[in-house]
Amino acid sequence: MTFTVAIIGRPNVGKSTLFNRLVGKKLALVHDTPGLTRDWREADGHLSDLSFKVIDTAGLEESFDASIPARMRQQTERALARADMALLVIDARAGLTAMDRHFADWLRKQNMPTALIANKCESKAGITGMYEAYELGLGEPIAISAEHGQGLDELYTLLRPYVDADDAASAKDEAETEDLEKYFDIYKEGDGTGFGDREETDEEDKNNPVKIAIVGRPNVGKSTLLNALLGEERSMTGPEAGITRDAVHVDWEYGGRKLRLVDTAGLRRKSRIVNEIEKMSVDDTLRAIRLAQVVVMVLDAETMFERQDLSILNHAIEEGRAVVIAVNKWDAVKHREKLLEEIEYQLDTSLAQVRDVKTVTISALNGTRLDQLMQAVLDTYDLWNKRVPTGRLNRWLAAMEEQNPAPLVHGRPNRLRYMTQIKARPPTFALWVGRADDYPETHKRYLINNLRRDFDIPATPVRFIVKASKNPYAD
Repeated sequence: MTFTVAIIGRPNVGKSTLFNRLVGKKLALVHDTPGLTRDWREADGHLSDLSFKVIDTAGLEESFDASIPARMRQQTERALARADMALLVIDARAGLTAMDRHFADWLRKQNMPTALIANKCESKAGITGMYEAYELGLGEPIAISAEHGQGLDELYTLLRPYVDADDAASAKDEAETEDLEKYFDIYKEGDGTGFGDREETDEEDKNNPVKIAIVGRPNVGKSTLLNALLGEERSMTGPEAGITRDAVHVDWEYGGRKLRLVDTAGLRRKSRIVNEIEKMSVDDTLRAIRLAQVVVMVLDAETMFERQDLSILNHAIEEGRAVVIAVNKWDAVKHREKLLEEIEYQLDTSLAQVRDVKTVTISALNGTRLDQLMQAVLDTYDLWNKRVPTGRLNRWLAAMEEQNPAPLVHGRPNRLRYMTQIKARPPTFALWVGRADDYPETHKRYLINNLRRDFDIPATPVRFIVKASKNPYAD
């Protein structure tokens, strides 16, 4: 296990800025608006030669009802339970507040190492607040400026003993595990069963997580789906639309496959996006789609099919992502057969560039048909990685040309000379023809449709590049 540090504090003290500084990337959204972060997020952090996990949490507020601030506090408590150490961040320029004192008292009861971070100390305005921080009884405060990267050397000195001790304990556990494995390997090799033999595989993708982005309109059940898959309250949920702001990344395993699930903010039409925070959330969601491999598009069965759903699907396909559709809240649907026909019709007429997208009806709230959804995701991911041998492709191309040759150009045949798959993810093919400029789009679609059918490539974008064959007599 890697040493884990949780960054906590009241809203708008600079927790997400410090998180981004330690991670080395702008993963968390940062804005002057208090309470921007609602769900906790985890990433690999670094300080010089130190490596550890960092958790960015929502702002702590003294709320214990069913409100959003109360649910944010519960999320922070769950994150703290996963951490080995807490960094309590205060705003030195604003000075100590009653809320800072309250949560300092609360942290002292948690029986875990805690350090006090006085942020925003880049100017003299933060000196008074830094000295006030001694009143919290959490030891000497570390004066930093997360935005400007100042004071991190002192934070390094603080964290070094904890990280080193954790690394030593991990190394000891690994050594003991290796000894046990060697013992059992010898035992198994000696009993004649052959189970002691280890198979080496060169499948690199098996070691890398499949990146899955869960997208859709606001309030269709994306966060509920993430929680149902994980079996825990990882993302904050509720009846309010637009609760999720940051994209929440979670590493998970399903059926022996490593996965990285990303819960994203809901995407509304551009005309309805008015405030800067929602614009930032939308940009974060679009980035998650761009970095994903499979996009799970969540639809609300009670409000199917809206124009925005098709817009999101088109964006995912243009980015070359594999697509699976999850129709949520299926338990509330009465006329199910009619609705399935409507979905199929909309996909056939509006998403002609991708055929036979896998559609799974689920209830995230009740946890029904989630196994079917994950199997559809893994099957679609395998299709997205599919490769077709060049020899087989060109034999197929000759048959297609014989069946339906390309239109003549100035009375002469426009020969389809050669075809190969130049990459997967998504499957991308290149075709060399005699006159590329005069090769019609209709014949290209003819080849793509038959390519999907004959080589079984549904549910994923297929890219097709037409190139001109080199003329040996051009010079």
